[in-house]
Formats: sequence, C-alpha cells, structure tokens
Amino acid sequence: MLVVRWGTGRGVTDQSAPHHDQLPLPDYDHLPIGSLEGRIRALDAEGVAALLAYEREHGDRLPAVNVLERRLEGLRSGDAEPTGADPLAETPEVQHAPPTGSPVSPQTEGDPVNPPSHGDPTNPAQPRG
Repeated sequence: MLVVRWGTGRGVTDQSAPHHDQLPLPDYDHLPIGSLEGRIRALDAEGVAALLAYEREHGDRLPAVNVLERRLEGLRSGDAEPTGADPLAETPEVQHAPPTGSPVSPQTEGDPVNPPSHGDPTNPAQPRG
C-alpha cells in the first residue's frame, strides 16, 4: 500500500490514504470534476487533505489534484474558510441509472389495430377496382 503524506489540522503526517467509505464526500468517486470545487467548499482542511490523499493514491487526476491543492492551501493560509453548505447534499450532477423493467403489460396494451382495406368504396378518390 502506498503511504501518502496528508495533513490534519495540526500538520502533515505519514498515514495511508483513507478508504473510500471513510471519505467526507461519500460519492466522491462518482462526482464530475466540474462539481468538485463546489462540493469541497464545506470541508475543513482535514477533509480536503483526506480527499487529496485518496485522489493521489487512486485516480491521480491532475484537474482534481489541482482543485484540491488550491483549496487546501487556501484553508491552511486562512484565505478560505469552510462554508455552511452540506457536503452530503443531493448530487443531481451524478447520473443515476434509470429504473429497470418495462411499464408495458397486457393491462396497458392499446386497442387492436385493424388496418383499412385497400380502397374505400365510399371515397371516389380511392375506388375499389
């Protein structure tokens, strides 16, 4: 296992990255990078550091690492503070699978369709021949 240096509120320590079940954002693995910046605003420095350690060990996506590093630097320098937002709020940006199964059943079936015959004897534009 890779040991990553990640910070707590009291400094940097040598610890392994947290398991995905221990992350402060439970759907972190499924969040689009575009929504990551807004989602981490509610986290303190320890939460952002945990996400950064997890990201470096697992995905190591440069855009995600950059967003997390910038936020962590801001929190540690005092230029940023955690917001009152809920990091566990609904994630509409995550696409969930549609419900399975078909709503079609014999009870929802339409009336039988009887196609018209070729030509209508009462319509002079379509005489039967």
